[in-house]
Amino acid sequence: MQPHQAERLTKVLDDHGLEALVATREANVAYVTDFRGIEHTVFETPQLAIFSRRATGLAVAAVEVASVVEERVDVDHLVCFDDFPVVYDDRRDADARRIREVVDARAASPADALAGLLEALSVRRGAVGLDESRLTPEAWHGIAARLGGLTLVPAAAHFRAARRVKSPWEIERLGLALGLVEEALNEVVAKLEPGMTEREAAALYQSEVGKRGGAPMPATIATGKRGWIPRAAASERSLRAREAIRFDVGARLDGYHASVARTAVAGEPDPRLEAAHTAILTGLEAALDAVEAGVPASRVYAAAVAATHGAGLKSFVARHVGHGIGLEPREEPRLEPTVDTPLEAGEVVRIELAHVEMGWAGVQLAETVLVTTGGARALNRSSRRLIVLD
Repeated sequence: MQPHQAERLTKVLDDHGLEALVATREANVAYVTDFRGIEHTVFETPQLAIFSRRATGLAVAAVEVASVVEERVDVDHLVCFDDFPVVYDDRRDADARRIREVVDARAASPADALAGLLEALSVRRGAVGLDESRLTPEAWHGIAARLGGLTLVPAAAHFRAARRVKSPWEIERLGLALGLVEEALNEVVAKLEPGMTEREAAALYQSEVGKRGGAPMPATIATGKRGWIPRAAASERSLRAREAIRFDVGARLDGYHASVARTAVAGEPDPRLEAAHTAILTGLEAALDAVEAGVPASRVYAAAVAATHGAGLKSFVARHVGHGIGLEPREEPRLEPTVDTPLEAGEVVRIELAHVEMGWAGVQLAETVLVTTGGARALNRSSRRLIVLD
């Protein structure tokens, strides 16, 4: 665990009178331990990470122990649960011995594993914050019954608050991820032409992300009237001359997310599309100008909407104009009209404006910025202008 994460989580413990925090959500487990388990991602198998003032701990299914050991996950205590048949080489090395030690001492259930970790961390009384975001009510009550004298309080909001402000290392990861996404999108733009299908363009984007070491997220590359479908999955529809293309693409690098939204047109844009894009760009830039540490999130929203309407797009409506981004594609803070929480220096937020008219087209732009005491520092390098394909 990096010092920044430890400081943020320790502050949570101090502010709320807690002895430990228990993570269950994938991003929260990664925040505490930097471990991302495939078993959990694919099968939603429980995983638990503990942070206390003294040490950290991780509980995973037995099938994941080898990954934890081989990846040198930096935790003070490792336990597992569930059975998993393992064959060991008689000449096993140090890693194999460590795996066998953990698997042979496995707990009967995740709740038992958690109880063992808390005992190892000397957390025997007081309040423990338990991340409820991946627990059913039955699982919560089962853990509460197993832990006996400890008081459990919901902690999902505490993890969200801790993760808002990013460390310099996290900001660097987010910048690298964003650069990767922009480079991959530039390759698509350079090769996109009438006749290419949305599915071909999306496959090209995913390939370019992979070449750069990233993991692609589902991409929206919507052409023509399909541009007004808010979450359009790639189809076999081919791009036609003078049609608009709405891009909303993302990827993950080292566990950190980045995404970019841009709008293009295959040839000369018609006046309606050009006017809508100009208005959305005006709103986006007004939002960027409003971002500064201490400014309420709602003020950023108000600035974006007012500027977009003022630029002539009176029909523009938005539930929000952005949110934080990091270990998850959508994090705190939310830039919504009712959220008056002040922005904090060190937050990384994605400012996004989208205008879709059912039956016509869609226009979208998104920029990622670092919040500072002097305003917003853009992390994007690509142009925000309407892209005109040759």
